[in-house]
Amino acid sequence: MTIRFHNRSEGGRLLAHLLQEYAGRPDLIVLALPRGGVPVAYEVARALSAPLDIFLVRKLGVPGHEELAMGAIASGGVRVLNPDVIYGLNIPQNVIDRVAEWELRELERRERAYRGNKDKLEVRDKTVILVDDGLATGSTMRAAIAALRQQHPAQIIITVPVASVSICNELRSEVDRVICALTPEPFHAVGLWYEDFSQITDEEVRELLNRAAEEQRLKEREAGQG
Repeated sequence: MTIRFHNRSEGGRLLAHLLQEYAGRPDLIVLALPRGGVPVAYEVARALSAPLDIFLVRKLGVPGHEELAMGAIASGGVRVLNPDVIYGLNIPQNVIDRVAEWELRELERRERAYRGNKDKLEVRDKTVILVDDGLATGSTMRAAIAALRQQHPAQIIITVPVASVSICNELRSEVDRVICALTPEPFHAVGLWYEDFSQITDEEVRELLNRAAEEQRLKEREAGQG
């Protein structure tokens, strides 16, 4: 099997090349799905001279088989469920609610840990590029799309370094544009397409967000002086 990317940063640089038509647009915002999407999105935002923020989503794993997603939740209380998994495994509502409650607490913890006292970026009437490190089932991304739509952006563009071709095709009907750099078949799992797919820490997320904010401030200052 051919390894496609050395790490997430390399995947982000490839996406940035594919997104060059959006570079420098004043209405552009890049949103990362933590934690794996942050190093990818950092490279995209940097290359396009766009502000970077996070958009928090948590998978709802089936108890005892947590890698299997029965849905996801996102900032704003949006919940997206996978009926095929729920009905196929006969998962009762109280189990779904219990898992969702636990994941909501983790989502809120991460929001405090990553953003601190900083305000969220305003996305109304903006062109939003939503970034993750890959797409397997698509449930996390669908929750993000549903939550983001409630904030009324002008456009939603989904972009990832690697994904299954079926999920990329399915998402095209849900957003304005989908850019999947690589769609290998058979796909199996996102991590197989990175040499380094190590866990991203909370500290790395904070560092990249702070670095992106500082770089954006410098660019805006230079533009104002030009």
